[in-house]
Amino acid sequence: MEKYNWGIVGTGDIAEQFAHQFNQTDSHLYAVSARDFEKTKRFANKHQIPHVFSDFEAMLEDPALQIVYVAVPNQLHYSYIKKALLANKHVLCEKAMTLNYQELMELVQIANEKKLILQEAMTIFNMPLYAHLKERAAANEFGRLKMIQAPFGSYKEPDPTNRFFNPDLAGGALLDIGTYAVSFARYFMSTTPKVLFSEMLPFETGVDEQSITVLKNTQDEMATVALTFQAKMPKTGIVAYEKAYLTIPEYPRSDFATITYLDGKVESVQLGETEQALNYEIEQMVKSIQSTHNSTLPLTIDVIKILDTMQTLWAK
Repeated sequence: MEKYNWGIVGTGDIAEQFAHQFNQTDSHLYAVSARDFEKTKRFANKHQIPHVFSDFEAMLEDPALQIVYVAVPNQLHYSYIKKALLANKHVLCEKAMTLNYQELMELVQIANEKKLILQEAMTIFNMPLYAHLKERAAANEFGRLKMIQAPFGSYKEPDPTNRFFNPDLAGGALLDIGTYAVSFARYFMSTTPKVLFSEMLPFETGVDEQSITVLKNTQDEMATVALTFQAKMPKTGIVAYEKAYLTIPEYPRSDFATITYLDGKVESVQLGETEQALNYEIEQMVKSIQSTHNSTLPLTIDVIKILDTMQTLWAK
């Protein structure tokens, strides 16, 4: 069995989670790169990563490296992904993969031309619970899909200089928590929805602090997406079908759902493990490379296009 060598770029919180969870039989943490070399060496020692680079391009020149995990801030994703693809490396990138649809489609074209896998590290697209529920919905157990509710509220200290509110650091709720909410809605919808309505209230720096959006597709499936950075809301997604509705608490990495039927019967579904969320992303990435088929990229493209449309409406 081929063993895939992974390189991480970035040593922040999500990179720390990724390296800590990494537990694969056909993959190996091979290298790490970040600008602070001393911090990067400490990161490598902690996670037993044998190769350390302060220069990202130098890491990409290593022929043994096959997959790059991009865990740098959002505004840097595009440039790092592009460099990795041009160096003939497969890429798994943290959400949101790019700041806009144009950037994403340029990267997709490069990946396609080079026959590389470009995939977003979106937990919702990889948790076993979601695949199970979607299979049952596709088998018509629940009837037609009618309505989805995807709220996400997180309180952030109102500091204009931090990444959450700084426009120079791609701040705003949409590109942080909004990607989860829109991905949740898109995952269950049968086809790509259009944005019927979207309105936001800005923070003092101009980035979106809260918003509400309505989506609808040609099957008349609708979804509401509600976001805020100044109030906590339960991350509980609701997916309502004709015969039952799904309640999914902590939906970004959920391993549990309830199905409530019209007669009042409630079924509990437990599948996968929240603590293994990033490992599921790694496994899916390897499967995509082995099959040369990226099953989640079309969903990512739809989500980024929706986010783009929302921001366009806000600018009017």
